[in-house]
Amino acid sequence: MAAEKITSLQNPRIKQLVKLRDRRPRDEAGVFLVEGYRQIRRALEKGVGLTELYISPEWYLGENEPALIAQAEAAGAKVFELTKDAFAKVAYRERPDGLLAVAPQWKRTLDDLSLPVAGVADRGSEKAPRPGSATPATAKPPFLLVVEAIEKPGNLGTILRSADAAGVDALIVCDPVTDLFNPNVVRASTGVLFSVPVVIASSAEVRPWLKARGIRAVATTPSAAVLHTETDLRGPLAIVMGSEQYGLSDYWLKESDAQVRIPMAGQADSLNVAMATIITLFEAVRQRGV
Repeated sequence: MAAEKITSLQNPRIKQLVKLRDRRPRDEAGVFLVEGYRQIRRALEKGVGLTELYISPEWYLGENEPALIAQAEAAGAKVFELTKDAFAKVAYRERPDGLLAVAPQWKRTLDDLSLPVAGVADRGSEKAPRPGSATPATAKPPFLLVVEAIEKPGNLGTILRSADAAGVDALIVCDPVTDLFNPNVVRASTGVLFSVPVVIASSAEVRPWLKARGIRAVATTPSAAVLHTETDLRGPLAIVMGSEQYGLSDYWLKESDAQVRIPMAGQADSLNVAMATIITLFEAVRQRGV
């Protein structure tokens, strides 16, 4: 089917796409923007029902775009072709690749998460495992990442990528400052937003939910006495990371089962939250033998 062509920068669809860069219009419409070949491909692979796809062949970077467009159209997306100038107006990338989709927002709750049942025997101690020691053969214990009040969309997107790479079961975003559906979150996640289960909830909801399931909450803070490598990160686990500016709240520091820190040898007293998340997650991956 031939795509409907849009040439005017004043077209109502162009104006609406520009509005969707902001949170309120996104939330009112219940949709968000997905820009880029890789992000759109991953959305389609995960069965996300794209409602609209905007294309501009003058911006294409490769030869695989027609197949992706056909896939999106077959899945129900309505396709519109834009001129180069029109696409430049709606794109949020400095160098767009001629593909921009509109997708429906979703909401997942804590009870929607499907996790292994955590048994008491799976719970870790606060002592680090000896090198070469093995975890007892049990069902794979839950492995979660909890982040509190993350402020920057790029950091949240990078954290999503790290969570996916580490194989976490879910990312729980507590008391968010930035919007999960911000275009820069989608971009920085490289489309992993569509594959990692994400729940948004308050800290007051999340902590008792973890306790009820026997999942240890290990808080990260520069003031901790114990290094992250010296703490057992096996068993049912939720690694808890704080905001860029303030770190974790007193609530999480008080309510956590253990506190850990990353060793700092220089003058800097903290790391970027996305970098700190990567370091802590992959220490857990090392210990868990994933």
